Amino acid sequence: LGAQRAATLTQRLLAFSRRQPLQPKPLDLNGLVQGMLDLMRRTLGEAVRIETALADGLWVVEVDANQLENALLNLAVNARDAMPMGGTLTIGTANGVIDGAEAGFETSPGDYVVLTVSDTGTGMSQATMARVFEPFFTTKEAGKGTGLGLSMVYGFVKQSGGHLQVESELGQGTRLTLFLPRYDGAPTGDAVASTGPAELARPEETVLVVEDDADVRAYSCDVLGELGYTVLVAADGLTAVSMLEGVERIDLVFTDIVLAGSMNGRAVAERAAVLRPGVPVLFASGHAQEVSGGERSAEAGEAVDFLAKPFSYATLAKRVRDAIARGT
Repeated sequence: LGAQRAATLTQRLLAFSRRQPLQPKPLDLNGLVQGMLDLMRRTLGEAVRIETALADGLWVVEVDANQLENALLNLAVNARDAMPMGGTLTIGTANGVIDGAEAGFETSPGDYVVLTVSDTGTGMSQATMARVFEPFFTTKEAGKGTGLGLSMVYGFVKQSGGHLQVESELGQGTRLTLFLPRYDGAPTGDAVASTGPAELARPEETVLVVEDDADVRAYSCDVLGELGYTVLVAADGLTAVSMLEGVERIDLVFTDIVLAGSMNGRAVAERAAVLRPGVPVLFASGHAQEVSGGERSAEAGEAVDFLAKPFSYATLAKRVRDAIARGT
């Protein structure tokens, strides 16, 4: 079951993120890794032990957090598949410098933040390694994988101005090293803090997800389910209102602003304020202009709680937890 959840969530992430342009921002890589550990431990299963070797004093990286989560999940699932009898997955971070002598045709000299993912699995032959980044190349059985994982990771790293290195030997496991560009700007509060693992749901906490995009809806529901929430799903506003009228427990309404049909997210929020006074609403949208910073909720007189798309696993986990806490 854990393996199925990991594969499903990875596919949802792919579907959600591949349509999005890269949005590189300053990021604390250690914080991102720590925030994903609980998800990876539960989805990879008890047979895979996850260890970390996170460097102190790690430089800030400039990268798209959503795509980096996607890449790390891809690598973790590949590692699990290479360890059918179980084993150890080690995730490490470090600061790295590539000088002119080490730079090659596809490698630029400079400062990099280094992410390594190592496993104790079956390893790869030299022939397999030569083709490992080719789209649709896979050594898995039919139906067990698309072969897109490593090629997508490779493409993301290259788009980000970094490079990817693979080391492997049959029977000795595999080590993938991502060199990601160091952020060279002034210190910023935008860097993700090392807050540790994402906080899980309290017993029986329930989130109503209102989203008309099937990919985004499935991604959001998978993440919230992994965090332990009971998830109710509505593809339009009228269905959401019907649930608000009939379902016994709802702790949060998480709705897109623009919905197909006659009722948008704001209208859902207005009905929720009447039907479920005190239940918080968290809006999501791919267009920041849809919610201005000064807009107020007509019912509650409070500033709108807004989450911009695309959102990462860690961001969704934190914002949902914060919204529910404010409503209690």
